[in-house]
Amino acid sequence: MSNITTNIKGIRDIMRKDTGVDGDAQRISQMVWMLFMKIFADKEEEWEITIDDYESPIPENLKWQNWAADDEGLTGDALMEFIEIELFPALKELDITISPQAKIIRSVFDDTYNFMKNGTLFRQVINVINEIDFNSTSERHVFNDIYETILKDLQSAGSSGEYYTPRAVTQFMVDMINPQLGESVLDPACGTGGFLTCTIDGVRSQVKTSKDRDILQKSIRGIEKKPLPHLLCTTNLMLHGFDLPAVRRDNLLSKPYADWGAKDKLDIILSNPPFGGVEEDGTETNFPKKFRTKETADLFLALIIKLLKNKGRCAIVLPDGTLFGEGMKTRLKEELLDKCNLHTIVRLPNGVFNPYTSIKTNLLFFEKGTPTKEVWYYEHPYPDGVKSYNKGKPINIKEFDTEKAWWNNREENTQAWKVSIEEIKKRGYNLDIKNPHQEVDTLASPKVILEKLITTEQKISTIQDEIINVLTEALK
Repeated sequence: MSNITTNIKGIRDIMRKDTGVDGDAQRISQMVWMLFMKIFADKEEEWEITIDDYESPIPENLKWQNWAADDEGLTGDALMEFIEIELFPALKELDITISPQAKIIRSVFDDTYNFMKNGTLFRQVINVINEIDFNSTSERHVFNDIYETILKDLQSAGSSGEYYTPRAVTQFMVDMINPQLGESVLDPACGTGGFLTCTIDGVRSQVKTSKDRDILQKSIRGIEKKPLPHLLCTTNLMLHGFDLPAVRRDNLLSKPYADWGAKDKLDIILSNPPFGGVEEDGTETNFPKKFRTKETADLFLALIIKLLKNKGRCAIVLPDGTLFGEGMKTRLKEELLDKCNLHTIVRLPNGVFNPYTSIKTNLLFFEKGTPTKEVWYYEHPYPDGVKSYNKGKPINIKEFDTEKAWWNNREENTQAWKVSIEEIKKRGYNLDIKNPHQEVDTLASPKVILEKLITTEQKISTIQDEIINVLTEALK
């Protein structure tokens, strides 16, 4: 076990003793805002060398190194008073016109809260965090892996699991979209930043100069409307070497559809919009009548089609409901197939998003600019011996090797099939098309099923009578 792994475990153990921290979601939020402050302090050491005349947006007495770095510094009630009365109010009201760094800090702390109540325990957490050097390449690399585990833990933190897409899924989607340096990339509902960090890792090999590094940092953006995932994502990108993460607290669905213009168009959109989510009243009126719905995922799909450039590419996670849904969903699919080439749908098995949801999901890949002529389907199977996924045994990136091998040499097989646009139109744009190579479950006639049901009920009744007789005899 690495020292950093031990550090994070130590932080969790300390926080569990604090009565103010309730559950995993609060514990993770508490840990991450503190880590953010330490990471920012370490970044500032670097910026003082690399940025001419760099000036910190944080008042001197509020800098991490001036209240937290001393192991024997503020503690107990005095520390908690400092956090509640000085630190948080100042960071929440920071003047965002000072610098881009000020804007990031303000956006992070706008809706972030301190949950810990015990100043002695708080000091213990600070001292553990101070043992991590985020300017050390090796330590930062190890912490990246641990941070991924922290984010994964959100899956078991109640509804917070909606913010996390399994790493194997994001990795496969990014690999197939294959972003290139200089292409604009957006995740409009970025959660904890999985698609963005996978993209950074994928494109980084193309970065050769400081100019390339600037291009990369300016081309990758995320939008997230909720405070916890926004904090997690911003920190995640800083851990991946981004000085000024372009992660905005916002809801793109709240802007009128007609207001999006040519300057807003993008090369690539990668996303797992919250499915099953419902937008607040009035949001749907930002969209044309034919697309009006309160369902979050459907509104995002309509917006994504609008935002892609000609030849722009998208990979998106959508539930089965979008594939077979009617009404507005039919009109949305008609728009998608008319304006984009929906070339691939990868059908995932149950349990990929367990324990957050057991809803069956699909990965849709499309390119804007030419209408769809045919859709290829690929049914992702469980590995041998696996009947479902869970937290201990999640989906693995190696499982997608068969899709990757098939991707550029497409032939029908037991897992892959194609459907023409003519057939899809005949089906009323129902894209929920089953694998024709798999045996269809054959059901008996209603009469036979009813007879079996009656027989089973009779057996149950007989067993119940026997239990009653045995109990009656025993009581005598």
